[in-house]
Amino acid sequence: MKLMKIKEVSERLGISSRAIRFYEENGLIVPIKQENNYRVYTEKDIWRLQTIISLREVGMGIKEIRNVLQQIDKGDDNELRHYLELQRAAVFSQWLELKQIIETTDRMIELLKQSQSLVLDDVFRLAEGSKRLRELRKNWYDRWNFDCQASMYDDLVKEDYDQALDLTVEWISPEAGEQGLDIGIGTGNLAGKFQERGIKMAGLDQSREMLKQCQRKYPAIPTKIGNFLAIPYMDGTFDFIVTSFAFHHLTDEQKPLALEEMRRVLKPHGRICITDLMFADMQKRTDFLRKLENEKKAAEIRQIEDKYYSDRSQLLCWFDAHGYITKHMQINDLLHIVLAVPIRKT
Repeated sequence: MKLMKIKEVSERLGISSRAIRFYEENGLIVPIKQENNYRVYTEKDIWRLQTIISLREVGMGIKEIRNVLQQIDKGDDNELRHYLELQRAAVFSQWLELKQIIETTDRMIELLKQSQSLVLDDVFRLAEGSKRLRELRKNWYDRWNFDCQASMYDDLVKEDYDQALDLTVEWISPEAGEQGLDIGIGTGNLAGKFQERGIKMAGLDQSREMLKQCQRKYPAIPTKIGNFLAIPYMDGTFDFIVTSFAFHHLTDEQKPLALEEMRRVLKPHGRICITDLMFADMQKRTDFLRKLENEKKAAEIRQIEDKYYSDRSQLLCWFDAHGYITKHMQINDLLHIVLAVPIRKT
């Protein structure tokens, strides 16, 4: 077994001796100490350092790297994939924020060109808008603990579930060679129906356990950790996007941002199909809650008030304002399907 001194390791890996000692001090590597107190490094130490360097390159912190290495030592390579996916999602969110800052700066430059000066109110409005979008992305979290629901999710699906998924596939009418994205893929039930038709699908979910169930059922569908507000794919990737029983976990403020994100990752003529729990309009919501109250169904009222069921009329207005033609159907009291197809540039 070849042993190397710190200078040799430093030259081989292209990092400083100081960096190597820093990783030692934090317990990430434990070199052999010889009788003269010199440290020597094995090939295993070199591999471990290469792993550390790679993880640092993607922005992972020391604490996270320590956790990853502990799992690798136990033989659990899946943990490394999980941490890398989390890191990719975080970096992608940061990229979107930088993209947003650039766009805001460009608008300020355009205002300056037009008026030869920047009006402070305009600057403040643009800056506040950028800040609000950033906060909307950061403030989303899983209030409903979907990791705990993953193993039993398929047994808890709602009334008319299969009909809704079949309609989603039918309305999208996928063609050979197209690629779709299922946001909030869960255990893969909707994406699996597209796969059965030979359509290439990808999936996105914020729940690690949901993705595990999906991969177990549909190993050929690639999945990523992420959510509606920072979709971890590049612009213009997909021909269509579908989402089922997930959109109502976004607040009313977050929904437009999610729709913009969908547009970003779609090709110019990409279509969107949202199958979800919603109300036709606010009056229908009021009437339905009053009906439940009269029937003394307090649990059902709490469930509705705990979520963010869309106002379908507002959703249709957003699509109309952004150049889409839509069709929709109400399947039961709460379940609706909305298809949006772009018809013009805005």
